[in-house]
Amino acid sequence: MTLLDKEARMAFLVKHPDWSIDGENLSRKFTHQNFNAAMGFVTKVAIAAEVANHHPDIDIRWNKVTLTLTTHEKGGLTERDTTLAAQVDEL
Repeated sequence: MTLLDKEARMAFLVKHPDWSIDGENLSRKFTHQNFNAAMGFVTKVAIAAEVANHHPDIDIRWNKVTLTLTTHEKGGLTERDTTLAAQVDEL
């Protein structure tokens, strides 16, 4: 798997404008009604991540969940990151 080039990164962001890229990290903050809803969302993300064998960094702050994706073994963003991010958007 190769690192995403600038065009692939921009194409992803056009389709998924709530995500942002900072260096080699793809991130998005999700806001939920309360802590229980946030944790339910995290559980769904965990299941999708386990199936994909690709695990995001997850930061939980009461009703806010921030996901950050990067492919550590490749040293940056790959299709694995954008694929999982798109799946998360469907949750």
